[in-house]
Amino acid sequence: MIRTLLIIIFLIIFFIISIPLFLIEWLIGKFNPHAKDISSLRIVQTAFKIIRFIGGIHTTVIGYENIPKDKPVLFIGNHRGFFDTIISYSMMPGITGFVAKKEIEKVPLLRVWMRYLHCLFLDRANIKEGLKTILKGIDEVKAGISMVIFPEGTRNKGDGIMPFKEGSFKIAEKSGCLIIPMVQNNTSAAFEDHFPFIRRTHTIIEFGTPIDLTTLSKEDRKAIGAYTHSIMLKMYEKKSVSCIK
Repeated sequence: MIRTLLIIIFLIIFFIISIPLFLIEWLIGKFNPHAKDISSLRIVQTAFKIIRFIGGIHTTVIGYENIPKDKPVLFIGNHRGFFDTIISYSMMPGITGFVAKKEIEKVPLLRVWMRYLHCLFLDRANIKEGLKTILKGIDEVKAGISMVIFPEGTRNKGDGIMPFKEGSFKIAEKSGCLIIPMVQNNTSAAFEDHFPFIRRTHTIIEFGTPIDLTTLSKEDRKAIGAYTHSIMLKMYEKKSVSCIK
């Protein structure tokens, strides 16, 4: 109860402070867009780290060295809870955008930060608009911005990892970037398992070995979603027993 209340208070304060910060970031972007990208990234990452601290979310990180520091990549993540984004985004080494559901774009203030961070909003009910979003993601990667997408399409409320939507991988296929499998365990225990309260939790995030599409067989490239899913499911099942409930 106390953790939940403290996080709510922090978010209210952060969004109030965000109003003048938006103007400052906008002015920075007028003269130096890259500096704006970096400062916006660090501001949001700091906020997320504070939320993790207040919420008592302790995360074991595995394979961080697998993330290239000199090139954009496509992070493919499983989606189990609200804290998936907060945990993973606070660890991104460089400018990174998330592909989020269209509904989030309706949230005032939050949508501004997300746009500053090169996040994209996916309309899951409109195939044509969804394709436009993926094309924007390809352009972002070509411009040096890493992207994160949760190809299950929605939050998984069961065990394991749900099948992936193959269209999510077009960003890597068309841009030629590496795919980084990003598997999180036990994030739902921080919030969803006892909604609406946030509880102290131990989670695990693992960044797998980069997948280079050019080195795969024609069959694996054609079914890259299933190929990546198989790798991530093994990672998930191996670490699921390690979480401290």
